[in-house]
Amino acid sequence: MKPAVVDMLRAHLLTASLAAMCFQVAALVSLFFNVSEASLESAPFRLFALGCVVTSVLLTRQVASMSFSRALHSRHATYRTVAAQGGLVSVALNCPLRMLVILHLRMRGRPFELVQHQPLCAKVRSSTYRH
Repeated sequence: MKPAVVDMLRAHLLTASLAAMCFQVAALVSLFFNVSEASLESAPFRLFALGCVVTSVLLTRQVASMSFSRALHSRHATYRTVAAQGGLVSVALNCPLRMLVILHLRMRGRPFELVQHQPLCAKVRSSTYRH
């Protein structure tokens, strides 16, 4: 499997596991409010939990995509190569939405680099994309 595909899958699975963990904590807390354990083991509840995890991943993708668009607009993220839609993306270290921008790029399997912006030129700090 290509490293970009592995990175995409890892980002989606991390997002899904965080959503599932939050849902499990909510189910654990509900036990303190006299919710029967049988209702937490039923098929409708499991389908509801699965739906919540899938919805959480889709919502996270949407928020990360909007953050990437905002970073492009504010020039905290720029396309480094001529092929704008398929090239390397430079992300500024001082980008306020950097974590969501990087999550978006990882979920899309796009190569990126973190750069330290200076007044006249951009100096490459480190590359986080593994070949």
